[in-house]
Amino acid sequence: MKNEKTVDVIIPAYKPDHKFEQLLAMLKRQNYPVRKIIIMNTEEKYWKKEYEADGLLEVHHLKQAEFDHGRTRGQAVRYSEADIVVFMTDDSVPENEELIGRLVEGFDLADNVAEVYGRQLPAKDCRVIERYTRSFNYPDKNQVKTLNDLDQMGIKTYFASNVCCAYDREIYLKLGGFITKTIFNEDMIFAAGAVKAGYSIVYAAKARVVHSHNLSGPEQFKRNFDLAVSQADHPEVFGGIPSESEGIRLVKNTAAWLWRSKKGHLIPLLIWQSGCKYLGYRLGKRYKKLPMWVVLRCTMNKSYWTKAGDGL
Repeated sequence: MKNEKTVDVIIPAYKPDHKFEQLLAMLKRQNYPVRKIIIMNTEEKYWKKEYEADGLLEVHHLKQAEFDHGRTRGQAVRYSEADIVVFMTDDSVPENEELIGRLVEGFDLADNVAEVYGRQLPAKDCRVIERYTRSFNYPDKNQVKTLNDLDQMGIKTYFASNVCCAYDREIYLKLGGFITKTIFNEDMIFAAGAVKAGYSIVYAAKARVVHSHNLSGPEQFKRNFDLAVSQADHPEVFGGIPSESEGIRLVKNTAAWLWRSKKGHLIPLLIWQSGCKYLGYRLGKRYKKLPMWVVLRCTMNKSYWTKAGDGL
């Protein structure tokens, strides 16, 4: 493969652990070379200097109160001069040495591609229901999404994930980059703007990372609360596009799969988890009507509201 485009990888890190070490090791083994790895590390006291031993890393430290999903990633882009910037999270690990090359190839799958996101595979310890959710959201076939797909796909048209997502840096800057203050969903908000501006979003099924979480019902409640807050704050992106239908389809498909797989005993757990997700989502959409003490009990990101001042 010709290495015609330069690539930098950007990773926000917080209390990095063994998965982060695996991530760095796999990035250094990629067939398509990474020019440098830019780390936006929250709280220097949790950082190990030995991560920087080979000189490939460029590390920037910030305080927890300074972190924002959009602004922090946007700051990192300004440290890059590469043609393509790949965003990853500190707990996502490339499945093999082909990840970066497959993401770069994704820009050739359609015209006017702004970003290419990869497939998330379940980790070995991933629970049964979450394992199916991964296959539902990240199938084994490539996909190109444009504005023409909005009527049929709805909010899925804008779906992309900075767990593993490559951006054409020139297009990213042209479109103004990530929103500078958001509790969540900076990736989908940018993708929506790109699609509306006439660009394509590509899902590259062969660009694979291992990434999954075994969240409890209350944790899923909080995650969906924050997700809905981001949607409520951006009606210009999410207004008029129902997202509940996609969630209902996932629940129905998961229940059917559990039954076919002779795992019907897990359906009550699915109902419980789905109820937690739905309740969190509905409350998040209406967060402006809630007192702050309730918001703080519902959110995963308490520091976001501390920075928000008197915005409610």
